[in-house]
Amino acid sequence: MNTFGRLFRVHIYGESHGTGTGILIDGCPAGIPLEIEDFEPDMARRRSGRKGTTPRTEPDLPKITNGVYDGHTTGAPINIFIENTNTRSSDYEKFRTVPRPGHADFTANIKYNNFDDRCGSGHFSGRVSAGLVAAGVIAKKILGNTKVSSSLISAGGKSDIEGVLAAVDGTGDSIGGIVETVVTGVPAGLGEPYFDSAEACIAHIVFAIGATKGIEFGSGFAAAAMRGSEHNDPIISVDGRTSSNNAGGINGGITNGNDIVFRVAVKPTSSISLPQRTIDLATGEMTELLAEEGFGVLTEIDVADTLKKKIGVDFRRYRILGACNPPLAKRALEAEPTIGLLLPCNVTVREDEAGQIHVDFMDPAVMSQMTSSPDLSKVAGEVREKLQRVMKAL
Repeated sequence: MNTFGRLFRVHIYGESHGTGTGILIDGCPAGIPLEIEDFEPDMARRRSGRKGTTPRTEPDLPKITNGVYDGHTTGAPINIFIENTNTRSSDYEKFRTVPRPGHADFTANIKYNNFDDRCGSGHFSGRVSAGLVAAGVIAKKILGNTKVSSSLISAGGKSDIEGVLAAVDGTGDSIGGIVETVVTGVPAGLGEPYFDSAEACIAHIVFAIGATKGIEFGSGFAAAAMRGSEHNDPIISVDGRTSSNNAGGINGGITNGNDIVFRVAVKPTSSISLPQRTIDLATGEMTELLAEEGFGVLTEIDVADTLKKKIGVDFRRYRILGACNPPLAKRALEAEPTIGLLLPCNVTVREDEAGQIHVDFMDPAVMSQMTSSPDLSKVAGEVREKLQRVMKAL
């Protein structure tokens, strides 16, 4: 289901390319100061734009529609809505019959009998996690002196995160990472011995983030190679403080008063700009998916915002320019933005060693149509001519 919690209950909703996403929070005490500005630091942390993140840009501006009055929570359910402003609804229909490796396309087909919203992965998208971040902002206010901090401690299997990002940048591939969370100021006695153990409850909400593939507390999986004499944490004070923290702050499913420490394994994002093999459900034959339009390309040339400001059209839904030479493609678009509006298909611009400009159509379906459609062939020719003219003038 889409609901989690008992005393503080959250209900998540929305789709990646729908009107928006959001969270409905029940059980929040009355009288907690809450302003829109309170959300900005945490929303900024999840916002895209930094190296290694999605090329999709969203302002992530939360709108509180219920449950807050005169700057304070009222005790009623709080609804927080986050509008989607950068959507491409038509780009994803083909994945109903040609499921992308690593995505939920196939499993969504089975569970929802093909009635789900597939645009941008729909309800499965990481975009929907924006609501969880908003709920976390309010939850941290309720926690008082209990503080939660998280940091990325490795990426691609290495601690040199910047070096790994530099190595993978421009390859069209993606990497995973490990995030460590430390919760300080936790009172002893929280949790239950079995199904509602502190570890189980934390793991439950952590796995609500779709890219999560594993979690460990304290020494985690390394404990399997330790002896009991090594792993047992000596208790050194009457309040339960220990000299080590292999237990990660939890014994018998119950918090022991020490810091809760856990690490989460996050898989590489499934949206990559490399060809992949998959099954065509309509034919039963294996087929090749080309680089996912609009991901790696726009990560590098990143011109959508400029185009939207200049001509009022969201360029990303046209995904015209691929980029064997990203700087060249960027310069072409800056010089003549309207080339992005002539043909809604995937085009690659490249320059050979002799300086000759080449414009290639990557989508086999478009190539097939061009051979049988004089009109499309004519438009394609116009695209080529205009692009070549602009590129030569640079």
